[in-house]
Amino acid sequence: MGIIYFCIHFIEYTFFIYFGFSAFYILVFAFGGRFFSAKKTDKSKNIKSRKFAVLIPGYKEDNVIYDVAVQSLKQDYPSTLFDIIIIADTFKKETIDLLNTLDIRVVEVSFEKSTKSKALNKAMEIIGDNYDVALVLDADNIMATDFISRINSAFDEGFIVVQGHRVAKNMNTSFAVLDAISEEVNNNIFRKGHRAFGFSSALIGSGMAFDYPFFKNMMAQIDAVGGFDKELELKLLRDGYKIEFLDHAIVMDEKVQKAEVFANQRKRWLSAQFVYFSRFILAGLYHLIFKANIDFFDKVYQMITPPRILLIGFTGLLAFFHSTISLFFPENKVLALSPIYWNGIFIAVVLAFLLSIPSKFYNKQTLKALITLPKAFFLMFLSLFKLKGANNKFIHTEHGTSK
Repeated sequence: MGIIYFCIHFIEYTFFIYFGFSAFYILVFAFGGRFFSAKKTDKSKNIKSRKFAVLIPGYKEDNVIYDVAVQSLKQDYPSTLFDIIIIADTFKKETIDLLNTLDIRVVEVSFEKSTKSKALNKAMEIIGDNYDVALVLDADNIMATDFISRINSAFDEGFIVVQGHRVAKNMNTSFAVLDAISEEVNNNIFRKGHRAFGFSSALIGSGMAFDYPFFKNMMAQIDAVGGFDKELELKLLRDGYKIEFLDHAIVMDEKVQKAEVFANQRKRWLSAQFVYFSRFILAGLYHLIFKANIDFFDKVYQMITPPRILLIGFTGLLAFFHSTISLFFPENKVLALSPIYWNGIFIAVVLAFLLSIPSKFYNKQTLKALITLPKAFFLMFLSLFKLKGANNKFIHTEHGTSK
């Protein structure tokens, strides 16, 4: 029995260290994001008005792209200083014709295997170099009217990579509400919280802006099928660049509305995390030890941390399991740790969530959505067993027509 107990205790301690550090990590940054105020850009003090290429790649996005293009033109920034560029991959002819009636540029692309990185690279090859800033949106994103102005202000402060604050534009289903809350939790921990302690903000794949020549050169080195923003972010931090987060620069993003779309999206994200962790872990350790690049190593570590839904689910189950065993079998020798340790981890995770969720979500709609949380956890848990090859193929997230 001794060897069996040893194996069980080893597994238990391993889980405790993994989940315990993850809980402590998000709690610290959740606290930072909650109590350290973000710097607000001053649009009135611009030194230079830059020319923006607003790049909007879309794959079969006929349902939403026209409305997005119309809304994108409604900026308080000078109209001569930004171009809306729709990168149309496999659009219908009638959609292209409709888009061409607007004061925008339409770049049609086609690939044997479509990816966002291919679309962006091809578009920049076609539109030329007469731009100062590349602003990347998703095909369902709608910018606040002052979004470009605020981004421009951040470039005045010397940043060459800036992440805007992406928020939900729809909360019409329980899954959409959960997705919206998840987005804001991540915004608080990995963007606002990290900037509060001097680290770089995490990129999010859209609502992000780059010095144009710099971005074009960096993207030429990116060939990711999924998670191109993760590869880009890791390379930026490895090379010592700092990523700014603008809490007040708002871009609205459509949240997933169905369980199957949620599952596919999370499977793609999980797969990308594991792929990039394996690619960059040795480089991360090298840069930490020999170059004191904590920012880069921190990002590599994030690739192996459990997503927040899995973290709260696993820690809750482990706390419940240990409490139950100790209640009915107080003298058991199978488990090495007291339930108080697991309950402490679970409480830390819950507290990190409470610190990160904006007050507007404390309502009956959220309470109703929480009923679907076990289903979301179960779908993500199943995704862990379906990751093989997920990062080697393009998984399209279908968007609706919600305003």
